[in-house]
Amino acid sequence: MSAPLSQELRAKYKVRSLPIRKEDEVSVVRGKYKGREGKVTTCYRAKYMIYIDRVQGEKAGSRAVPVGIHPSNVMITKIKLDKDRKSLLERKNNSAALEKGKGKFTEAEVQGGTAMADVD
Repeated sequence: MSAPLSQELRAKYKVRSLPIRKEDEVSVVRGKYKGREGKVTTCYRAKYMIYIDRVQGEKAGSRAVPVGIHPSNVMITKIKLDKDRKSLLERKNNSAALEKGKGKFTEAEVQGGTAMADVD
């Protein structure tokens, strides 16, 4: 269950999205509760829902109940970092850097014929 990062976090970590976790701070960007912010209290993986502390609905008896929100409808604004999360960010960052030049030929290789020399 991943959610996109805010623009500031995206620029800082050079990663577009992360798996969402309890204690992350998020902002709802779509739906009825758009604009609300809060901490993730629960990640319900079976229902593919997250519950946020300041996003609640009302039952018939005026009782507040937490409302489930799909992780794609929120944006992570603050990450709870621990050693596993740091290693994940480093891993994603390294793989993105490696893929940037993957499979690309330079102009010199194309003009010199070295790029396609071994192809029949």
